[in-house]
Amino acid sequence: MQFEKLQSFVIDKLTAELPAYLIYHDIQHTKDVLGYAEKLAAEENISGQDLMLLRTAALMHDTGFLEAHTGHEEVSCSFAQTFLPQFEYTNDEIKQICQLIMATRIPQQPDNKLAEILCDADLYYLGTNLYSQNADNLYLELENAGLIKSREEWVHQQIKFLHAHHYFTNTAIAQLAPGQQQNLEALQSEIVSHKSVTGHQEFYFSDLLLIICGVVIAGFSLKGFLVPNDFFDGGVTGISLLLHEITGYNLSYIILIANLPFIIMGIFTINMRFAFKTLITIILLGVCLNYIPYPLITSDKLLVSIFGGFFLGIGIGLTMRAGCAVDGIEVLALYTWRRTSFTISEIILALNIVIFSIAAFKFGIQTALYSMLTYFTASKTVDYVIEGIEAYTGVTIISGKSEIIKERLVNELGRGITVYKGQRGFLPGKFEVHSDVDIVFTIITRLELRKLKNLVADVDPEAFVFANTVKEASGGVIKRRHIH
Repeated sequence: MQFEKLQSFVIDKLTAELPAYLIYHDIQHTKDVLGYAEKLAAEENISGQDLMLLRTAALMHDTGFLEAHTGHEEVSCSFAQTFLPQFEYTNDEIKQICQLIMATRIPQQPDNKLAEILCDADLYYLGTNLYSQNADNLYLELENAGLIKSREEWVHQQIKFLHAHHYFTNTAIAQLAPGQQQNLEALQSEIVSHKSVTGHQEFYFSDLLLIICGVVIAGFSLKGFLVPNDFFDGGVTGISLLLHEITGYNLSYIILIANLPFIIMGIFTINMRFAFKTLITIILLGVCLNYIPYPLITSDKLLVSIFGGFFLGIGIGLTMRAGCAVDGIEVLALYTWRRTSFTISEIILALNIVIFSIAAFKFGIQTALYSMLTYFTASKTVDYVIEGIEAYTGVTIISGKSEIIKERLVNELGRGITVYKGQRGFLPGKFEVHSDVDIVFTIITRLELRKLKNLVADVDPEAFVFANTVKEASGGVIKRRHIH
């Protein structure tokens, strides 16, 4: 058995050919399972030819993802039967390897010690503090593959899976089973405290309050600033204002009709709960526009563009914090993003360029420019309402004392970290001087940035630290937000 040559061949093939949507079953997963299998094998006193068979099965167990997601175990066995003879594996060895691979099929059914080790290695993360990160990656992968419809469905499945799963080897039972139970309890307590699965209590109380406040304030912006002064905004709200000015039809009806296609799209792009709450929000906005006698605040164009956008941003932001939207353009952008190479920001920008171009052509350049200022103000206000003072910041740390920094980040700040392998040095005049280094990356809130810098400076005053704003973050050791 020429395992080293096989390993190089398989790693290169997976790196080059695995589909991009495989966020969980990527090349790192194969490397991790191989490493976990070797670790468990050492604890379980596996060596010699048995160890080589186990390592080969761990290396080959997910090669089937090169061709299929469902039924990938059979495809992996087919790959083994095709390629292993080229690396001096016998037919009997290949048969044993295929049996090990098939044992990893869910529900796992190992029938010998080697199969038990491979099964435990494949789901090793369930009992570690990497569970949340891996589970989120698997959710996104299954969603992209069309195998799961919503995060609520995923949470239900995860609870059932963690309840049913058990490790097989004595080593895994001792080292990982307690961690798996803790992850299960954390998932259950999250549902109890946040009602993230059904959302009934959260919707009827805190969400409903946020929605009512949001639509009342958004209506105040529209009727007190924008509509009386012929100003516009971006997104579906901007389209509705344009149609209102052009046709003279009731704005509340136009907003509802304009958003309906995106509400329907939201059922498939996000989930039914989001679409229902968004429909309620749009209807309430129409009621506010029709029945609340908002006063005209000012006709000063600069004040209208700034404060009209400000109050509109507050209204939109509050509804988004409630897990819905008062403007369907983000749903369209998310739907298009999943089917094109464009980012969500690029899609929204393109749509708004069309809206403001029509406004400029129909109502003049000055109105369009003021309306762009309105949109900019509203966008920044939405960001602040959603992120508040806890906007996430990604921090990268390069230091020769990374081991101490990693330990303190996790144990003192309570943050998860990601470590990249790199090299430091390469200074002018000393280009040949360099050394290996762990590059540490973590995500913190804006309020924690000073504390982190002080922590790093205390360990290594010469450390190189830089930060950048993170627009969206989920999973891992961070606070969860509503999806919108």
